[in-house]
Amino acid sequence: MKILVTGAAGKLGRAVVADLVEHGHTVFAVDQTTPADSPAQGATVLDLTDFGQVMEAFLGIDEHESGFDAVVHLAAIPAPGRTANHATFANNVVATYNVFAAARHAGVRKVVWASSETVLGLPFATLPPYVPVDEEYSVRPESTYSLGKAAEEEMARHFARWEPEASLIGLRFSNVMNVEDYERFDTWQETPEAREWNLWGYIDARDGAQAVRLAAEASDRRGAEVFIIAAADTVMRRETKDLLTGRHAAIPVQGDVSGRTTLLSIERARRELGFDPQHSWLDHHDAQQ
Repeated sequence: MKILVTGAAGKLGRAVVADLVEHGHTVFAVDQTTPADSPAQGATVLDLTDFGQVMEAFLGIDEHESGFDAVVHLAAIPAPGRTANHATFANNVVATYNVFAAARHAGVRKVVWASSETVLGLPFATLPPYVPVDEEYSVRPESTYSLGKAAEEEMARHFARWEPEASLIGLRFSNVMNVEDYERFDTWQETPEAREWNLWGYIDARDGAQAVRLAAEASDRRGAEVFIIAAADTVMRRETKDLLTGRHAAIPVQGDVSGRTTLLSIERARRELGFDPQHSWLDHHDAQQ
């Protein structure tokens, strides 16, 4: 496939580009900075809040051809608090609209884009209705960043309604980690409350990339869909049931919480996309000891 990837210079973007290229896809990488070490064939600096630039990327810029089979949209201010709230909303939501609209105009029917675990209600000052949390309950954004992601999910539903043959898959990524990030995990083991804000979840960037590729390659899906993408385990060494204490003991349990299993349910992604996370922080950490 020929795939346009936005946000290619980011933590997840680099892993996604590497994974797509490794699996034989041709990638046109764009970002606000040039990812010099990207394995993609070509990299271009674009402002995704400028619709003209986004449209030109889809239609071809000089030697970069058009005719993409899919777009993977990862570019965004990546978390709350990185800049003023209005700037986060204006950047992220406008950029996503531009990508969705340009894809529609260019006839690209496969869009995979980065939503966020935050729409589940993070940082869970109000407890979730049950655990493991899944895609079944309504979004409950608690920050402007998350509100933007909720707006993007709603936009995706309408773009899919306008183009019944289109597939817009939003991946609700948990906290993305690289291997070097695992050095910090031991600092949380005696203070689990430090990571309760996302129910102790994370996703290895390489497994996040796997999910992106599987979504892009899924040829039989139509409409707007969302999937939680997280590691199979938590950031803690202790068993998951032992984390559900104090105020968390009041949360109804409606699924498997045995062992160290994640409280961010990836069952739908497993079942419908074939997602199968291969990387655990604990395996890597203990291998370094």
